[in-house]
Amino acid sequence: MKKRIQIFDTTLRDGEQAPGFSMNLQEKVRLARQLELLGVDVIEAGFPISSEGDFQAVRAIAKQTKNATVAGLSRAKKGDIDRAWEALQHARHPRLHTFIATSDIHMEHKLKKTRREVLADTRMAVEYARSLCPEVEFSAEDATRSDVAFLCQVVETAIDAGATIINIPDTVGYSMPWEFGELIRTIRERVPNMHKAILSVHCHNDLGVGTANSLMAIRNGAQQIECTMNGIGERAGNAALEEVIMALQTRGPEFDVETAIDTTQIYPTSRMLTEITSMQVQVNKAIVGQNAFSHEAGIHQDGVLKNPQTYEIMTPASVGLASNNIVLGKHSGRRALGARLQRLGYELSKEEMNEAYEAFIIIADRKKVVDDEDLVVIAAAGYRKNGQSKSAEHTSNGVSQINSSFTQDSLYEYFNRP
Repeated sequence: MKKRIQIFDTTLRDGEQAPGFSMNLQEKVRLARQLELLGVDVIEAGFPISSEGDFQAVRAIAKQTKNATVAGLSRAKKGDIDRAWEALQHARHPRLHTFIATSDIHMEHKLKKTRREVLADTRMAVEYARSLCPEVEFSAEDATRSDVAFLCQVVETAIDAGATIINIPDTVGYSMPWEFGELIRTIRERVPNMHKAILSVHCHNDLGVGTANSLMAIRNGAQQIECTMNGIGERAGNAALEEVIMALQTRGPEFDVETAIDTTQIYPTSRMLTEITSMQVQVNKAIVGQNAFSHEAGIHQDGVLKNPQTYEIMTPASVGLASNNIVLGKHSGRRALGARLQRLGYELSKEEMNEAYEAFIIIADRKKVVDDEDLVVIAAAGYRKNGQSKSAEHTSNGVSQINSSFTQDSLYEYFNRP
């Protein structure tokens, strides 16, 4: 039986903290509904003590969510925990998530606390949270820059105090995949009561390895992945949910795990987030970027038209897209051009195709992308070498055929008309 990996989505908390990604209550509730439709196990709805808006959003999501666990973040302080529980208490499946930093640099410069004090605060916070809520997650902030022996001591203390989930964050995106995998394995081996809690990871992407670290953690025994849609979050963001999930699905035998995610809801969820925030993903973003299933190079287009698996390791439909996208530009070949013209209703002979391709290249050299309107001009306008035009002739089956030649001058005249 495959091991079940829980997906903890923090788009509404860590993701929303990124500059430009703030959402109002209605937008958060709307996205939370979509995240539940996507199939995430946990929705971290916000940080209730941070603002009245966050408190109200967590409370509204807690009341409306039916299946997913709803988490609220708090520092290791009773006031934070009380405020989080006030927002979460009406959830069907609530989770209090409390944290404290464990690295020397954070303890000395931010907390102004000793290791003994951090251990005491850890026990106090977890015990108090557990007295309110049956499910408590504890996070050791900046775990990857912490002394490993001390980190293991903190984790053991948190579990002994009642933590049911232990989260190991790479808070500043510092760790390399092999280091992070070793850290997760070390915690599992050294912490004697680790078997009593779920081991989670939360990886940031400052060095571009957030997804890689998350996957390496799974390979070394992590049972929950914390991530965000489109990889949004503090600074360079978090491990992207869509990347983690599709890596697990596409390379299944390497991991032998399963999740509850409905992958066909990935693209709709991504689009909803960009629509709500007005922040678009980069065009070459894995899985959900505009170019993720687009092909312009002629060799690639020829292969994809013959069999999509030649250049696509997953289907567009698997992530909720209707189809791939053959982009016509200066790198495209005759096969892609012919397929598009045929789709537009034009059947070309070999000679006509050669002439049409010459015209297409002239246009493509002047434009980044040749669109369908341009192709109709090529096929229907019928430019002749002397600059005169002849309309397309129609066959008995209604498909248009062209019999014309093209010149750079005639096309230049058309595409530079007033």
